[in-house]
Order: sequence, then structure tokens, then C-alpha cells
Amino acid sequence: MSQPQPALEVMPRDLSAYRQGNTGIEYVHRFDSGRPGPHVLVNALTHGNEFCGMVAATHLLDTGVRPAIGTLTVSFSNVAAYESFDPAKPFDSRQLVHNFNRVWSSEWLEGSLDSPELRRARAMRPLVAAADHILDLHSTSQPVHPFWVYPAFERNAAAALAIGRPDVHLVMPKGLGSGTPVIQHGRHGEATGAGVALVAECGQHFLRATADLAVEVTLDFLAHFGLVRRDPPSPVPGPQRRFELLETRMIKTEAFRFVRPLIGFEEFSQGELIATDGPDEIRAPCDHCTIFMPARSVIVGREAVYLTRPLPPR
Repeated sequence: MSQPQPALEVMPRDLSAYRQGNTGIEYVHRFDSGRPGPHVLVNALTHGNEFCGMVAATHLLDTGVRPAIGTLTVSFSNVAAYESFDPAKPFDSRQLVHNFNRVWSSEWLEGSLDSPELRRARAMRPLVAAADHILDLHSTSQPVHPFWVYPAFERNAAAALAIGRPDVHLVMPKGLGSGTPVIQHGRHGEATGAGVALVAECGQHFLRATADLAVEVTLDFLAHFGLVRRDPPSPVPGPQRRFELLETRMIKTEAFRFVRPLIGFEEFSQGELIATDGPDEIRAPCDHCTIFMPARSVIVGREAVYLTRPLPPR
């Protein structure tokens, strides 16, 4: 499954100037308008090599974006992984030990295990719990169409559809199946919760277009909740595409292989073979099974692929 190295159009920048912040939590900055309104968290660098969030967060801070109402918090999460980036191995700085975006359950946060990611998540836990609305900025290993990811609560769908870009939605009725992400921490993972929590997968990690989209989506998100004023984006032509996550399959053996090179959004017929994992087979559970996030390399214990089905357009 070895693949050529991607073009590195966006590279890390020194974030030391943002370390102190103003919240008592390193790399976290909060701005209170003094007027009633929601508390919106824009989170970057959940994974250390997903630079688009860094670009969007530094754009907010460098250009002096401030909320007209409510409170804006801007955070850089896994800076330790980010600082380990090696352009010769650009995918290795995703995490140091644990996936920062799978440890947001009480079991992990209150457990006995330790790692840089767990220490950081424990430090940021009050911040995430306090936010009314969360935008978690991500990117993908392959150059695929950008998409939203969110729990299947109407409040999330309504916001993502209203914002309009990205125009593809990955909806999770039962979570990821491989851990608890930031957007499902606490009340944000509850059907009775009131806040919106969305991941925006903005494109391939190192492309300039991905970083540019992250900035636009961030401003769209803030405008949707009234924190900033801007003209709405152009209407999306045609209905937005929505997919329901059916299964998350994990890599069990070093013999894992896809049946052919995949980057994401390929369709399979019911029963069609997608991959083998030692003696196990991964087959499409339905017709028009659409895959998301196929693994770029074989790492036992990490996600192999998300299996989805199309949902009716809205």
C-alpha cells in the first residue's frame, strides 16, 4: 500500500508566539465580546500534520477577528505532534502515542493511561465542555472532496446544511466505532444536547486549497452563529450529498490489503470484496456502499476504512 509522497504546499510555522494564550491553558485564546451570545470553539491541530486548522486559527488571531456577540475561543490541540513534523515522513506526525481524536470518553480521560495526547486532552477538557458550539478543523490523507462529519443529531445537520460548504456530509448515527472524538465529548455526544459540534474535513493535508477552505469554513461557521458578519457563500448547486456511517473497520494484521488502490468515495455493490485482513474479508454491507477515509498505509490498530451508504438528499 505504499504511495508516493504528496506535494507539500503548506508547511508548519513556529507557533511559540501563541503558546501563552489567555486562559491558563497553553495555546488557547479566548475573546469575550461582552454581549450575550454563544461560546464558539474553533479547534485546530487535533492531528499534528493537519495544517489547515493551523492556518485558519492563526488567520483568526493574526487578523484580529473578534466576536460581535458571545465568546470566541481558538485552540491549537496536539502541538507536540505538530512540532515533530518531518517533511521526509509527513504522515508520521499525526500523533505521538494516542489518537487525540479518539480519547474523549470518561474511560480514557479519567483512566490510568498516560501519553502526550491524554495529558493535553485532560488539560483541554474544561474548554471543550464549556463550548456551546465546536468546529474541529481536519484534513485527509488523500486528495478527496471536502466533507462534514457529525453525530446524527438534527441540530448538527441543520447547521451544516445551512452553512452549505462542504456540500458532502458523513453522518454518524452511532459514533465512530473506534473511540470518542472531540465533537462527541460530554453533552455534544448526547441527543438531548443543545450545541452544534462539527468536523470539517477540508481536503488533503498539505494542499494550499485545503488551508484556504478551512479559513472560509471557519468564517462561515462563526457567521452562522452571529459572531462575525460576512456575506453568505454562493448557494451550492444541487442537493447536498449525505452518507450514513455503517461500520468502521480496523486494521488487524500487517497483511491488510485493499483489492485495488482507493482514495475514498469509491462505490461497491453489496457483498463485493473491498479488502482482506489476513484471514478476514471486508465486504460491502449494502449496494452503493461508499467508502470514506481508506488507510494510506498499514498500521495495526488504526482505522482501515469507513463503510457508508448514501442518504436521501436534503
